[in-house]
Amino acid sequence: MLNGRTELHIFDRGSVTGDRYCEEVLLPHVRLFRGAIGPDFIFMDDNARPHRTLAVEELLESEDITRMDWPAYSPDLNPIEHMWDALGRCIASYLQHPENTQQLKQMLIEE
Repeated sequence: MLNGRTELHIFDRGSVTGDRYCEEVLLPHVRLFRGAIGPDFIFMDDNARPHRTLAVEELLESEDITRMDWPAYSPDLNPIEHMWDALGRCIASYLQHPENTQQLKQMLIEE
């Protein structure tokens, strides 16, 4: 984590489940970030189905991570959605578009 940021995590294959979200995002990134911020840390996600599983709820509770209350179906209020839009526009502006997922992944990381 640098200056309040983590590396971009890309789920390379398969569906994102609550268990994968816990193992690949919450445990290695969010838990450590919460530890660095301290008790005032409030976690914000986007109400996606994998974020609302019992496994996620239990993990957040066990790690004493407070989740921000977030209205359903409100992507326009979520700052991360604006970032994804800007990132998508950057990739779309490339003269050569990605031909496969590996190229797309590399372009996303570079941006």
